[in-house]
Amino acid sequence: MIRVMLAEDQGMIRGALASLLGLEPDIEVVGEAADGNEAVAVALAATPDIALLDIEMPGKDGLTAAAEIAARVPGCRVMILTTFGRPGYLRTAMEAGAVAFLVKDSPAKDLAAAIRRVQAGERVIDPGLAAAALSAGPNPLSARERDVLAAAADGSTIGDIARRLHLSEGTVRNYLSSAIQKTHARNRIEAVRRARAQGWV
Repeated sequence: MIRVMLAEDQGMIRGALASLLGLEPDIEVVGEAADGNEAVAVALAATPDIALLDIEMPGKDGLTAAAEIAARVPGCRVMILTTFGRPGYLRTAMEAGAVAFLVKDSPAKDLAAAIRRVQAGERVIDPGLAAAALSAGPNPLSARERDVLAAAADGSTIGDIARRLHLSEGTVRNYLSSAIQKTHARNRIEAVRRARAQGWV
């Protein structure tokens, strides 16, 4: 049996996934989690063969949880299953130790097949997303530029961002200016939108 742990914050989707996988003769769901922190705890307790994680979850996101599970649960292979098929997310997931990246609009039968392939030692990546990631290239934003853009996403003022990140207002302006230039945007709102579309923030 292939022992699988599911982490998905939407209960209905998590339940549907567990039911679908439970119909497979060689797959057993041995744990479920509703957020990233719980995913790490369940993976440590259940030591599954496969951890199937969503990206956008409360608390610790799926990419952070993926890195922690890959490091702390030897033998557990991490798969990402997400609505958000963004090139930057794929690159980050692979760097975090994930061996598969699938989008939720794939047919259900493809998920079980992907789990079997991962268990057999293969990497499984949505082909359209793989092509997009290659053409998009690496994330051009520095860690600080990502922090500042993320803080600017809710419309915060320069002063608000500076206080929240413990930076001077001039430094915040410099990071925003650099991020706008690197994303080829006209302003910070467009820079946030473009960075999010690529999965860079």
